[in-house]
Amino acid sequence: MTVHLKDIAAYTGVSIKTVSNVINGNYARVGPETRAMVLAAIEKLNYQPNIAARQLRKARVGVLAYAIPDIRNPYFTEIGDIMTKIAEEHKYTLLLDYTYGPRDPEPDGKIRYSDYAYGSLEKELSVIKGLRPHLIDGVILDPQALTIDDIKIEEVKGPLVLLGERLFGAPFDHVLIDNVQAAYQATKHLLAIGKRRIAVIGAQETQSQAPSLRVKGYTRALQEANREIDENLMISGGYWHRSDGANAMRYLLTLDNPPDAVFCFNDLMALGALSVINARGLRIPEDIAVMGFDNIEEGQYAYPALSTISPSKEEISRLAVSLLIGRIKGTRTQEPECLHVPFELCIRASTVRSPANVQIST
Repeated sequence: MTVHLKDIAAYTGVSIKTVSNVINGNYARVGPETRAMVLAAIEKLNYQPNIAARQLRKARVGVLAYAIPDIRNPYFTEIGDIMTKIAEEHKYTLLLDYTYGPRDPEPDGKIRYSDYAYGSLEKELSVIKGLRPHLIDGVILDPQALTIDDIKIEEVKGPLVLLGERLFGAPFDHVLIDNVQAAYQATKHLLAIGKRRIAVIGAQETQSQAPSLRVKGYTRALQEANREIDENLMISGGYWHRSDGANAMRYLLTLDNPPDAVFCFNDLMALGALSVINARGLRIPEDIAVMGFDNIEEGQYAYPALSTISPSKEEISRLAVSLLIGRIKGTRTQEPECLHVPFELCIRASTVRSPANVQIST
């Protein structure tokens, strides 16, 4: 009869995890008396480890995972599409995992600031603790709910690369853009075309630092231009979807002194804002200019075409995949780094009526 770990655990009265720690030599977590008892049981029951299975668990399988927080947002799926191609270049397969979308409102119908986080904490924890054990070599994670305090390094299974504006200072390679500079450039552009009352949609307190970083760039540009910071023009973006942008734009148009430009912290909200402005019969950009962030493909075909901040999705994807594979293969051994990739200011008809797009690299 084949003896399994559960048999030794049942015989000794300890957990399967404790038995596994003894068998694998992880003695730091097991007391000497317990260790001696488990070793005696292993000998008495004639336990024989499955060497082939143990080698299989240690072998690389050629599969990476990209865990995204919001499958409804084209920005994340566009990144996933590019990553898939880049992974193939390295002879790896990329799997997409979904850490779930926005949380439901509280029973009273109100949405708390913490609910704006896209990801599920439990799902993100399961990702870093070992997504589909033995089937994944490493994970690229865009976290939305995790905090530094949630991460126990000893529980992280396998190489991990982070994307986005969270977990700064975590001991993993981290890829993102300079959000402050990007928002600064976007606001400077709106000022340069003569706009003076520039609203923002997406300025809310969340666990992600994206809103606060972008507000910082926005306010810096206004201050340099000696423009007043009007908090009435800084509007929450809800879940950062089209309907949230539309609702925020409807509110802004009810103000006694409405804005002459709106900077949306992602393209989905900007598309919602465009729809409301067009429905009201206002001219874009003459009456209200609209700026987005992310450069999703849909924005190029909006009416009018959407000006936006364009992160280099190709560079984000290529860098994240190469960093992860370097950790998997052991060729990248230096301390984890936080690496910024370039972005462009894509100027289209929603801010400047021009027959051709203008791209300003930064």
